[in-house]
Amino acid sequence: MSESVSEAGTAAPAEPGRASEPAAPAPLNIPRTPTGDAGIDACLERLADAGHLATDGHVEVYEDVLRGLRDALTALDARPEPPAPPMPYPSRP
Repeated sequence: MSESVSEAGTAAPAEPGRASEPAAPAPLNIPRTPTGDAGIDACLERLADAGHLATDGHVEVYEDVLRGLRDALTALDARPEPPAPPMPYPSRP
């Protein structure tokens, strides 16, 4: 049985003497619909920053957004504290 490599799926060789350069950052221009929650909307707007950064800068943006969304979900799970007991009226002499 002989092994052969297909030429169909191979990328064209780079030009000799020229290093392959990554494409410049470009915004994706994906519309973001406001949710009405200021914290969530701020996280979604933060995602737009990734479009202006090189790929190696995306991780910081994604981690920041994930942290914000996780905090918002955690806040939903937090039980409200019970109300403080009413203060007794001071007695009059």
